[in-house]
Amino acid sequence: MKVLLIGGGGREHALAWTLARSQGCEELHAAPGNPGIAALGACHPVRPADAESVLALGRALGIDLVVVGPEAPLVAGLADELRRAGIAVFGPSRAAARIEGSKAFAKDVLHAAHVPTAATLPVARPPCVVKADGLAAGKGVFVCRTPEELDAGLRAAAALGGPTVLEELLEGEELSVFAVADGERSVALGAARDYKRSLDGDAGPNTGGMGAFSPAPGVGPAELEELVDLAHRPVLAELARRGSPFTGLLYAGLMLTADGPRVLEFNCRFGDPETQALLPALEGDLLPTLAAAAAGDLTGVVPPVVRTAAVTISLVASGYPERGDTGSEIGGLAEAEAAGAIVFHAGTALREGRLITNGGRILNVTATADDLDAARDAAYAAAELVSFAGCRYRRDIARPGGVCVGG
Repeated sequence: MKVLLIGGGGREHALAWTLARSQGCEELHAAPGNPGIAALGACHPVRPADAESVLALGRALGIDLVVVGPEAPLVAGLADELRRAGIAVFGPSRAAARIEGSKAFAKDVLHAAHVPTAATLPVARPPCVVKADGLAAGKGVFVCRTPEELDAGLRAAAALGGPTVLEELLEGEELSVFAVADGERSVALGAARDYKRSLDGDAGPNTGGMGAFSPAPGVGPAELEELVDLAHRPVLAELARRGSPFTGLLYAGLMLTADGPRVLEFNCRFGDPETQALLPALEGDLLPTLAAAAAGDLTGVVPPVVRTAAVTISLVASGYPERGDTGSEIGGLAEAEAAGAIVFHAGTALREGRLITNGGRILNVTATADDLDAARDAAYAAAELVSFAGCRYRRDIARPGGVCVGG
């Protein structure tokens, strides 16, 4: 099977790493890819937002399956363009991708499907959560516990443009749960915990993600099925009822409250950086599951299962999330990989044969082990071997007391 992967971040590198290991992957291509992905397959200078060029590339290469990584091209309708041209694609239609593209739409679907979620507030009053309605690269959610934080959150959300959504502030531990859907059926893939705040102890602004680990304690196969039954399957049924069946990866962000799980948000694609922890923890071949979903029939498919523990540390620019870094030379990757870690590229580039920074989140360092403690220790030991100017990372990923507890 010839596979075209759309995107060029850490999530896509993790997907490329996983797909390249599949016996069914004859050729792996990426658009645009990154230096890490280039070591696994052929990268093409095509922007994910350019549907016409993606379609032309898919035709020229004789692609059998397109796997779309980022949310923006899905929300813009890339999957629709590919399907109309007869190319199989793992990713939802534009109509189904609204589950991530609009917080207000997602709320309407959740209520119609009777899925427990945070209450929508009629007026802004702390404590609450202010959310930008549209896409914001993981940076459109503002937790407001004080009047000052609320004022700042409202200003920041307004600066992103578009409407905002006000919700009650839920307390508990966050959990990301992933399921693969074919438009009618779904299979649970796994769960992970990520860390959105910039600084240790869940301080600082929200980011696209500072690290993750999988599996989540207390979430075994039975608990995972219960959560997918609670959150995903009613929403998938409601989208199908509305004439917008969802094909692809549906990712629920949950808060495990004292009153039970509540859905914070849905995403229409693999999470970032959760994917960098989840996929290395899986045992089995992921490609047949993605291909079956794209073909519209998951009947009888047995997806890969989590067999080990994995911890991912995001190495970011000093000014992240407000600003990134470009042009700083990166060192130590070979040493980190020699220590047993997997280094996923997120914001890197090659200049005259040198690997340099090119973004906010630069690298994701992932380590696996039989238990979470050993995986965490190995990930941090490897992260310490990597260097670039201004490199920083949270020191409490997967440590007791480091899990996000409100949002």
